[in-house]
Amino acid sequence: MKILQLCKKFPYPLRDGESIAVVTLSRSLHRLGCKVTLLAMNTAKHYSDITHIPDELSHYEQVLAVEVDNRVKPLGAFLNLFSRESYHIARFVSPAFRRELSRLLSSQEFDIIQLETLYLAPYIPVVRQYSGGRAAMRAHNIEHEIWQRIAGNTGLLPKRWYLKYLAGKLRRYELEQFNAYDILAPITQRDLSLFRSLGYNRPAVVTPIGLDSQQYVPDYSSYRRPVSLSFIGSLDWMPNQEGLKWFLDEVWSKAHDIFPGLELHIAGRNTPSWIGQLRLPNVYVHGEVPDAGAFINQHSLMVVPLLSGSGMRAKILEGMALGKVVLATSIGLEGIGASDKREVLVADTPGQFISSITYCYEQADVLEQMGKAARSFVARHYDSLQIARRLLDAYTGLAVEACS
Repeated sequence: MKILQLCKKFPYPLRDGESIAVVTLSRSLHRLGCKVTLLAMNTAKHYSDITHIPDELSHYEQVLAVEVDNRVKPLGAFLNLFSRESYHIARFVSPAFRRELSRLLSSQEFDIIQLETLYLAPYIPVVRQYSGGRAAMRAHNIEHEIWQRIAGNTGLLPKRWYLKYLAGKLRRYELEQFNAYDILAPITQRDLSLFRSLGYNRPAVVTPIGLDSQQYVPDYSSYRRPVSLSFIGSLDWMPNQEGLKWFLDEVWSKAHDIFPGLELHIAGRNTPSWIGQLRLPNVYVHGEVPDAGAFINQHSLMVVPLLSGSGMRAKILEGMALGKVVLATSIGLEGIGASDKREVLVADTPGQFISSITYCYEQADVLEQMGKAARSFVARHYDSLQIARRLLDAYTGLAVEACS
């Protein structure tokens, strides 16, 4: 089967959830005999030098990228207030990308055109015009839900109104696209259920983020050192910034008062200045680290205080695959069916976070056991090859249906 994978940013380096989700799935599809071609936007925000294609992408038949300037521009954002279109989506509409997609579809035949996220939906008309292949939407999130949640957590009234307005336009666009897909591949069963309740009634297959657990080597010696916290994630993603700020404002000072030796280590690409300038006791900001796995392995506890977001968090799966104890909110753990105090720790309020950290101090002897249970859980439920096989079976069913 020939698959064309379209991405709104170049999926390298493999340090954020979207890139991990894109590349692990394509690699597993390749292992199952598919020929996968990548066409990605190389955006100003996440620009990558692709003069030499990295080995991690060598499974692709072809890797193509188009430079796209999708930066938020004040004038464009203002004028969009008077337009029906979603500004979130409009920033990814590129004539250059459309031309390259048209050229590629005109010169090659593909069975499946897999769009990674809603932001590629504007190109479905191009797919219909130049290809007989089926359009598959891999929905990494319910996009409008993220912005509804961010708006709900915003205290400043003008900003809250503006975010709700943007979320409403994004919601309308997301629902209008339902009939454009031949198949929907949401990241979680929870997301599929919500899509169904919103009116989606066409073929679908849940396609979580998958990992090859053998590529993650845990270091359990962290449990024989004093408890320390790590936070790692793309720090230009608003839900990560929002959650980290909440944790620092509402949890950290109390935790530090109770446990003065406790340390918090923060890492992530595109660290904003307000995080880089933090001067809080025992809080260390590392910026983008060269090896996320090595950073995670240094600390016994990974904290994920998300208040917004949708889909599922690849970094949580990576932390669990590395045998770490993950302390996350219920929203952070959405789509990952792990159990509190069995494979993970769950906390939604400042008091619950303090209680969970206290538990780690008082029950230090069970943390390594929890970390090992987490690693086993990921291996059982999020194996990338098994997930790709389910998706390929669904694609094969579409192809049979098209021929009948």
